[in-house]
Amino acid sequence: MSWDLAKALHKKAEVETARLQAFDFQQRARAISLVAQSHGIDPKLLAGRLAVCLDAELVNRLAEATGLGPADAAIAFSEALTRARQQLVAEQGDPTPHRLA
Repeated sequence: MSWDLAKALHKKAEVETARLQAFDFQQRARAISLVAQSHGIDPKLLAGRLAVCLDAELVNRLAEATGLGPADAAIAFSEALTRARQQLVAEQGDPTPHRLA
């Protein structure tokens, strides 16, 4: 029985990637919800519709839903991303990958 370093490193990379992708998705959904709340829109409804749309479409769809211009929607979303990240880091800890060395 032997220990395979390459296999262990590959598994670690898979786990880290999945964890980071989950954090990014949660951050994006929470940011959309924060923008929705600040504009009196049901956050679950808006986050459900926009959480899986393409990045290129997100700002325009957010602008349509909130009544903001594209530039203002981009600013609101950027600020909400920052707040969402701060909240998630406080709840779950820093998502920075764990180094082996």
